[in-house]
Amino acid sequence: MKIDFPKPLAAGDLIAITAPSSGVPGPLHPRLDLAIAVLRQRGFRVVEGECLRQQLKGTSATPQRRAAELMRFLTDSDVAAVMPPWGGELATELLDRLDFKVLASTPAKWFSGFSDLSTLHLPLTTIAGWATLHGPNLMQLGAAELDRTTAGVWNVLASSHPADVCQYSSSSFETVGADWTNTPTAGLIPGKQTQWKRLDGSATPLNMQGRLIGGCLDSISRLAGTSYGNVPAFIRSSGTDGVLLYLENAELKPFELARALHGLDKNGWFADLQGVLLGRSAAPDANSADDFSYIDAIRSVLGGIHCPVLYDLDIGHVPPQLSLVNGALAKVEFSGGAGSIMQKLGANHLFQ
Repeated sequence: MKIDFPKPLAAGDLIAITAPSSGVPGPLHPRLDLAIAVLRQRGFRVVEGECLRQQLKGTSATPQRRAAELMRFLTDSDVAAVMPPWGGELATELLDRLDFKVLASTPAKWFSGFSDLSTLHLPLTTIAGWATLHGPNLMQLGAAELDRTTAGVWNVLASSHPADVCQYSSSSFETVGADWTNTPTAGLIPGKQTQWKRLDGSATPLNMQGRLIGGCLDSISRLAGTSYGNVPAFIRSSGTDGVLLYLENAELKPFELARALHGLDKNGWFADLQGVLLGRSAAPDANSADDFSYIDAIRSVLGGIHCPVLYDLDIGHVPPQLSLVNGALAKVEFSGGAGSIMQKLGANHLFQ
């Protein structure tokens, strides 16, 4: 399978900012301005879309306007990257309004972020063949000081190709989020110590590799069984490269999470994988040991699959998070509660 990798970002490149899902309301404009200032300090030119600095009923504009603006930026040869401020709830409204056949014949450019943006990442990679970046949203980059894990996004976006980019598990993760309204410059607030875990409970070191695909479970689980979420076809087309499926949970409580995972299983998402990578869950867990818990939910579906499963990784809605490239070949190493992910950028050959 051949993936089209965007050119590395360089000073002078034009970055377009549009909100294909939720817009940025007035009280958070100072944080947005700081994030845009960071781009300019790095030497990038910036163009703002009209679907950005407003929020009405959960979105930045009508589905028609959001889709048209996104499509315009994605096909504009002068634009090197499209960086939405963040995700939201209704990116799914854009899917039937985007022309993925046209995008498949358009040179790839970076489309970065996470959460509801996974709704767009998945078909951009599986249908159009673009490498897309699941990682920190633009709004997270407006901090006065970035932690090492979040800052790793620039190594992915700007590394010359071909390149092997390695990222490591964080030292700690956030348990109480920053208040960007009152403190626009706030960065990561360290909380608990990071510990990657194996679902089978083993402490044995683990190595696995394959082509990355995945995203926010809340969003992409709704695409299973549709042309926009044909992960089984992606797995087949990856052949001997193999596939590493990564998922992160934003709001699904344990029973909802189990139903979502069962749905993916019934649609063949867990067949013939080399491994599953689960990010830290941001959703409410069980209240007592007698209740059905997050761990119960993932074990109910993933406990018996043929490939290794790691969980509590630096992926998703509990910062910080790694910058993962959909479509990139990756090697994951795990040992002693920590780990690393090496990704091949601009290359379509296996690790030796």
